[in-house]
Amino acid sequence: MNTARHHSPRSASAPSATRLRRRPGLHRGAGRGRRAVTAAVLGLLVLAGAGGLTACATAGPRSLLDDIRDGHVVLGTKFDQPGLGQRTPDKTFTGLDTEVSRYVVDFIADRNGWARPELTWRETPSAQRETLIKNGEVDMIAATYSINAGRLKAVDFAGPYLVTHQALLVRRDSGIRGLADIRPGMRLCSVSGSTPAQKVKDALPQVQLQEFDTYAACAEGVHQGVVDALTTDATILAGFAAGYGDEFSVVQLTKDDGTFWTNERYGIGLPKGDDRVRTAVNEALEDMHDSGAFAGMVRRNLGTAVDLGGKPAIGDLSFAAPK
Repeated sequence: MNTARHHSPRSASAPSATRLRRRPGLHRGAGRGRRAVTAAVLGLLVLAGAGGLTACATAGPRSLLDDIRDGHVVLGTKFDQPGLGQRTPDKTFTGLDTEVSRYVVDFIADRNGWARPELTWRETPSAQRETLIKNGEVDMIAATYSINAGRLKAVDFAGPYLVTHQALLVRRDSGIRGLADIRPGMRLCSVSGSTPAQKVKDALPQVQLQEFDTYAACAEGVHQGVVDALTTDATILAGFAAGYGDEFSVVQLTKDDGTFWTNERYGIGLPKGDDRVRTAVNEALEDMHDSGAFAGMVRRNLGTAVDLGGKPAIGDLSFAAPK
């Protein structure tokens, strides 16, 4: 696991890729005795070893509140998403999600009178997020993490703290302007384990969906002409579009009635069943919005091109209830 440590005050303007063993006795009776003792000792060692292995295999989720109090927190985010979660060449971390994570941790520490903890950042690819939380490898994840019913079976969420929608990143000369321009056989790219990838599989079976490990790889695929479009959340696409100059445009996907094709609500992934932690994180997110801090984060990291609307209903996950 490649990690990087960073400690930053709440006022910082911005917050790794990880990828991915006889001795003969003096006489027969003594030999039998030694063998019996040896067998007993070996049996105890095996049992002890098995106990150790069991303990490792069943290590439970981390407790965010305990780890903040104890002075060291492991935060999951993306390392390759400009404007949202990115590790820079000097191994610092920038982006909206990293700032949100810092704000939450610092708010909880300040409210409880604890010193602000040391932070370790852990890369959390889309397909691995639930596993990393359940295995106790991270305290929480803010990584363009859309809340949905399937994920709520495995982990809990605080939030939502942001609402966006699915869109396309295309070359400006592609002729693609909306859903009506998505033709059979078109090569769309998204990331394995992501909500947009599943949406394409369900709603657009006529296209060729190419699933890559990262959105950065998808964006480069569009640049090289390997795929026709990258589809994911508009917030993610805005960062990549800015990184390629005027080469790309972001195409909004809307239905016939003018509403967005999807609404994606980002939350903070947490271990299942820890109501105390979820409540504390939701209180931090409320303060982040009400204080105006979140609006500043959006301007710094995404500019004004992406309209995120107003404050979402933090703590209300009824939209993800099974239908």
